[in-house]
Amino acid sequence: MERIKSTTVVAIRHNGEVVIGADGQATLGNTIAKSTVKKLRVLQGGKIVTGFAGSTADAFTLLEKFEEKLGAFGNNMKRAAVELAKEWRTDRMLSKLEAMMIVADMEDILIISGTGDVIEPDMDIATIGSGSMYAQSAARAMKQFAPQMTAEEMVRESLNIAADVCIYTNHNLVIEKVN
Repeated sequence: MERIKSTTVVAIRHNGEVVIGADGQATLGNTIAKSTVKKLRVLQGGKIVTGFAGSTADAFTLLEKFEEKLGAFGNNMKRAAVELAKEWRTDRMLSKLEAMMIVADMEDILIISGTGDVIEPDMDIATIGSGSMYAQSAARAMKQFAPQMTAEEMVRESLNIAADVCIYTNHNLVIEKVN
């Protein structure tokens, strides 16, 4: 049985703004299962925004666990991310989950994986999903050569460039700004 998977997510910190965006495509094998999936979740009234790529059901399970960890650690995003990664890696059931997450607040952008990784990305750009390398390349170029752009413009254009190249990424974008 093939799993439904969802793809490209980008987060960028630039000129005092933190913005995260995602496309809307979910695929089942080589077929588009849905083109308007919401892969971002706004937490704590917009102070934290999360995005996920991978198996949708798995991602929702991880999102719930992340929210639990936030509550347990006084809404400290970095600590909650580390604790989630530790549990994800060591828990027998969670370790089978196939997804990745980006979590962002005004201080940090983090990539969380099931192998226990909590990565603070270079250049304040985080990307996950099948179109992530296309989006990351585009975002790096914009940060370097078009610094006058806003973080939101960079996220939008990075996702559009990924959608033009990656068959698992579409142009139905959702973009959120961290408050």
